[in-house]
Amino acid sequence: MIDSIKEHIKEVTSFQADSAEAIEEFRIKYLGKKGVLNALFADFKKVSPEEKKAYGQAINELKLAATDKVTSLKSALSNGVDEQAKFGDLTRPGEPHPLGSRHPISIVKNRIIEIFARIGFNVSEGPEIEDDWHNFSALNLPEHHPARDMQDTFFIQTDPDILLRTHTSSVQVRYMEKNKPPIRTISPGRVYRNEAISARSHCFFHQVEGLYIDKDVSFADLKQTLQFFTTELFGKSKIRLRPSYFPFTEPSAEVDVYWGLETETDHKITKGTGWLEIMGTGMVDPNVLENCGIDPNEYSGFAFGMGIDRIALLLHQISDIRLLSENDVRFLRQFRSAL
Repeated sequence: MIDSIKEHIKEVTSFQADSAEAIEEFRIKYLGKKGVLNALFADFKKVSPEEKKAYGQAINELKLAATDKVTSLKSALSNGVDEQAKFGDLTRPGEPHPLGSRHPISIVKNRIIEIFARIGFNVSEGPEIEDDWHNFSALNLPEHHPARDMQDTFFIQTDPDILLRTHTSSVQVRYMEKNKPPIRTISPGRVYRNEAISARSHCFFHQVEGLYIDKDVSFADLKQTLQFFTTELFGKSKIRLRPSYFPFTEPSAEVDVYWGLETETDHKITKGTGWLEIMGTGMVDPNVLENCGIDPNEYSGFAFGMGIDRIALLLHQISDIRLLSENDVRFLRQFRSAL
């Protein structure tokens, strides 16, 4: 008889069910009033005294196994129903939330960073609220210098020495103060100018400026670096440098890239010349190096700066710079597939 109980235990242990009806049928078979367990308990009186203990233990083992099996099957079935109900809930949104997209400013900035990273430039950052020294004086723009009028500045009224930075060259000053040459860094960030807002200009925009300081750095090094950059970003390798003036570089130049005149749009954005201005550049003025604690007799270098917004407008053919800061979802969705 004990062998018969052990066979029942094996059957209970291996039993599986995927419906409430099958589980209930199993429960009645073993735990019901006319089930296997009640029948075995009824036969207990027929067992010899020597086997009663082993027989009783076997029955209890069978009862425990049957009870646990029913409980576990009901629990598994209940969890499956809950999972199905969750995904079949008509109150849930019909579609998953769509993925966002990168802002065109971020797309262009990341691309510029990636290009310069390949030739050894790291990224440096600094505060947007600056002091007069780092934003002007250290960059060869002492007080009352006429070139300060080139940049309409937002000053903090409570302290005329504190202002919103007008360029990220202030980050380069801070970097030179804390690091010794060789220096090879770019400084992307937001800058502020007190200008009228229109389709082509804004009171805040984004710049990325680069700085390279080392021994025996020449203008040829500068031109080759810019040649590499324009080829990688625009796919156009023809550039020209026009003489210009910046207080913190000498000599200074404006950089143009030959865009071409293949379409009507090309004629429009280049004003019929085929050339497009993209940045300002030059050799770092020795006074700037000296202000930052670098010996100009031992080291030289070059710097350059460009507007990220302007390049974003150009690459994505955006007609109004205000679109970059208005957070119009209809406009931003166009860049969903961009990296």
